[in-house]
Parts: sequence; structure tokens; C-alpha cells
Amino acid sequence: MQQYIHSVQAWLERVKPYVDAETVERLNVELERGDVVRIHEQVTNIYEQIQRKRVPIGGHTLPQLPYAYNALEPYIAEEIMRLHHEKHHQSYVDGLNRAEKMMQQAREKNDYALLKHWEREAAFHGSGHYLHTIFWNNMKPRGGGRPTGALLQQIVRDFGSFEAFQRHFTEAAKQVEGSGWALLVWSPFAERLDILQAEKHQNGTQWTTVPLLVLDVWEHAYYLQYKNDRATYVQQWWNVVNWDDVQQRFIKAKGRVM
Repeated sequence: MQQYIHSVQAWLERVKPYVDAETVERLNVELERGDVVRIHEQVTNIYEQIQRKRVPIGGHTLPQLPYAYNALEPYIAEEIMRLHHEKHHQSYVDGLNRAEKMMQQAREKNDYALLKHWEREAAFHGSGHYLHTIFWNNMKPRGGGRPTGALLQQIVRDFGSFEAFQRHFTEAAKQVEGSGWALLVWSPFAERLDILQAEKHQNGTQWTTVPLLVLDVWEHAYYLQYKNDRATYVQQWWNVVNWDDVQQRFIKAKGRVM
């Protein structure tokens, strides 16, 4: 029995990044009570849920938007959102799937002549797919304002004030060279928040950091509405930030141990 309990406790530690903290805490409490049958059922259910979330090679799909295409107006126009999601994001999904399948084929045939190309394609399209998936959820109708709770406390601790953070993030977004992103990230090694720029999707990043809030400053994200005025687009974007989503991502990221 004791060996089983230790095994379950070790397993719970491993699944923390994938399961909400309340579930893990509840399971630990029940584990202490010795309700083995109930624990076994719940552990099995969690394992099956994690398996369902696993994406097979070449099986990535375009996620649905959590709101209507016109929901972020007047700050981001419906036409931009529709093209951005249906065309641009879809192209990253398609590119990632193709790269993964071609690398699988290379492994099967033991032919790595084009591996460098497909690795680059996977990095570019994969980063585009994952960052856009975060980006859509980082926004919501009637968003904006400022965060609360633990996230706000961490921002103040790491940047001095919310206003200082917002100025820094805004300037990072405005000054990305060419096309790219501005990102608020959690650094598990440094145990603090940081702001990064990424040229394209994948260049200029830091390993192990977890993106919390991301802003797309490729021209396709704003040009139809704001033309070459990136600065105005960035300022208006603050009105649709979904701080609830950022807060949830922060709590999950902070629970990870490197």
C-alpha cells in the first residue's frame, strides 16, 4: 500500500503542468485518507484526458476562436480577424503538419538529406501555430484594464509598477524588427517575469520561458486597419487584453519546476 501511495504521489508531481492545482490537491488529500479505489479511478481518468490532448504527428488542427470575428471591434476589425485566423493561422497549421510528416518519413527511410529544411519549417510553422493559439485566448471583448491578484503582484515585483511594465511591453512591440512578436514570459530558472521580442516567430527567444501574454506585430495583424501605424495598433490592443487568461497561464507556469 505504501509503495502504491508513493507511486501515485510521484505521478501527481509529473502531471502538475497538465492538471489544475485544485485537482492535484484534492487527490493528495484523498490519497492521505487511503481511498485507493477512488484514487485509482481518478488517476485513470486524468491519464486518459492527457492522452486525448496528445496531438499525433501531423495531426494539428486550427483552433476555434473563443469569440466571433467581429467581437474585438472597433479595436481589431472583423476582416483582419477572419483573414488572420482562417488564412494565416491555417497556413501555419498546414506547414507544421507537413514538416512533421516529412521528418517522420525521413526516420522511416533513414534519409536525412533534407532534415535541415524540415526542422526549420517545423520551428517556423510550429511557433506560428502555438503563438497564435495563445494570442487568440489572450484577447476578449470588453477586455483591457489591468490584471489582479498574483499576476499583478508579480508584475509590480518584477517591473516596479504595472505602468512601467505596460510601457516596456508597448515599446518592445513597436520596436520588433520586421515581423514578429512581443511576449510577456515566465522564466522558471530566474523565477520572474520578463519581456522578450521574437523576430518572425522563433528567432530571439529564450529556452524554457513560458509565454503568458503575446502580441502579434506582423503586418497581417493590423495593416488593413492601421496601415503602417503599428504604434496605434499596439495602443488599441491593450483594450482587448484578456487578463483572466494571462493570470491562468501565469499560475500554471509558476507551478513548473525546471
